[in-house]
Amino acid sequence: MSLSGYRVAVLIPCYNEEVTIGAVVRDMRLALPGAALYVYDNNSTDQTVARAREAGAITRRERLQGKGHVIRRMFADIEADFYVLIDGDGTYEAAAAPRMISLALENAHDTVMGVRVHEQAAAYRAGHVLGNKVLTGLVVSLFGRGQSDMLSGYRVFSRRFVKSFPALSSGFETETELTVHALQLNMSMGEVSTRYVERPEGSFSKLSTYRDGFRILGTIVHLLKQERPFLFFGLIACALAAIGCLAGLRSVLDFIETHTVPHLPSAVLATGLEILAALSLVCGVILDSVAHGRQENKRLAYLGLQAPPSL
Repeated sequence: MSLSGYRVAVLIPCYNEEVTIGAVVRDMRLALPGAALYVYDNNSTDQTVARAREAGAITRRERLQGKGHVIRRMFADIEADFYVLIDGDGTYEAAAAPRMISLALENAHDTVMGVRVHEQAAAYRAGHVLGNKVLTGLVVSLFGRGQSDMLSGYRVFSRRFVKSFPALSSGFETETELTVHALQLNMSMGEVSTRYVERPEGSFSKLSTYRDGFRILGTIVHLLKQERPFLFFGLIACALAAIGCLAGLRSVLDFIETHTVPHLPSAVLATGLEILAALSLVCGVILDSVAHGRQENKRLAYLGLQAPPSL
């Protein structure tokens, strides 16, 4: 399918990827001949910038450390009809990019995910696979609608998605934020399977399984509080109410039997917990109204932008 007439920007965030960035730029130029290729360097200490320039990419720097900061800068700086976001580590299949854009064109999708399919065990470590499944399942259960690979770094976006995305995260948790943004605004989404391979020799991952996993989990909890506060504070209220009932059960049974409260501390603790549960529930109700208003404003801002091109 011809993409002539559409502005396509390839966005490649990089940190110390001198081994792979040249090949990534060249492969993306072959896959998308008319696209503008941008490499945003994030304080690399090697020859990433030089290798990217030699391959023909437009290079820029982002001084704030973290992938989220880089994506925020790229989304703010660059104008296009379609944006292809891909990591600079050489693990993604460049040839999948035209298929992803074609799917977006055919269905007027705001975002298309590159779902990773790997054949080599070393390409996608078991711990990362399990973590991705757990975190993806958690987001689906909390925010609805299935996504097969929430943490994929290979995506296509419409201009409407990019310019309505607040980009508040700083690190690798930005993929979670991208997914939840699409889910909360009920955007049209698609998926394309893409080959995922092992990093070449001499290239090293910057992802920490446990540290970044916990940061992503924290981001999910934060987004739940921001976007679905009634559920968040409602769960807290239920937990406090249940603990309060257990703490006060003995006092209630004593009062029924003897009409006295011999275990006063337990009764006071139970009362305090039930009050906190009620306050948490009220907070959830109030903040849910606030979140609903925020979501309406975000939806209006999103609709104020041009719809994604379609065939």
